[in-house]
Amino acid sequence: MNKIKILSWNVNGIRAAHKKGILDWFKKEKPDMLCLQETKAHPEQLVDELKNVNGYESFFSSAEKKGYSGVVTYTKNKPLNVQHGIGVKKFDSEGRFIVTEFDSFILFNIYFPNGKASEERLQYKMDFYETFLKHLKKLLGQDKKIVICGDVNTAHKEIDLARPKANEKTSGFLPEEREWIDKFLKAGFVDTFRMVNPEPENYTWWDMMTRARDRNVGWRIDYFFISENLRANLKNAFILPEVMGSDHCPVGIELTDS
Repeated sequence: MNKIKILSWNVNGIRAAHKKGILDWFKKEKPDMLCLQETKAHPEQLVDELKNVNGYESFFSSAEKKGYSGVVTYTKNKPLNVQHGIGVKKFDSEGRFIVTEFDSFILFNIYFPNGKASEERLQYKMDFYETFLKHLKKLLGQDKKIVICGDVNTAHKEIDLARPKANEKTSGFLPEEREWIDKFLKAGFVDTFRMVNPEPENYTWWDMMTRARDRNVGWRIDYFFISENLRANLKNAFILPEVMGSDHCPVGIELTDS
């Protein structure tokens, strides 16, 4: 029985993260898989050491728009199959998905949309959520084992942000966004961190403008979800708030592969 360590981090620009030493951190942590979101770069804009990390395969998904969105998955094990979307152009064109299939599970690395910019973007986010859930339900119907990680851009419950009352009308904590997470979990998924840690004041994102991280006035918007049929395989779930280099911090899980 092998243990699989998967890490996820919204780096808020992979080139900026490179300058801040992300590769040193990566080599120290030695995850089996590392999923990064909001890379804000096309592969051809990156130095070779970011594209070819020793011991890992890398898979990039980039937005059509330059300097926007984007995800990358690094994996020690070669996937059986790789997809750069879920087959819906208006979502896939923003470079928000890498889907890697392995013997033990399908791994979704996702940068979910932010709904703060406008009513249109909030609607786009809600459409994205619904379309993605429909896609997942098909896979669950085939009894697939699923791991989903990334920046979901919504705090689920009051415990998941420092100032819930002040943010009830802010995208990221709107009733309809939170209800979608309820519906998603009911469909057959588990919030891994809450399986192991019921405590408040565990956050993954802090506003840089207000130096909120110094005071731990944050939001937990980065998650690892697993399908119910992987529940027994979960050995640990954690947040790494001490890791600097972005306005988000990394999150991770450990699973057994059988």
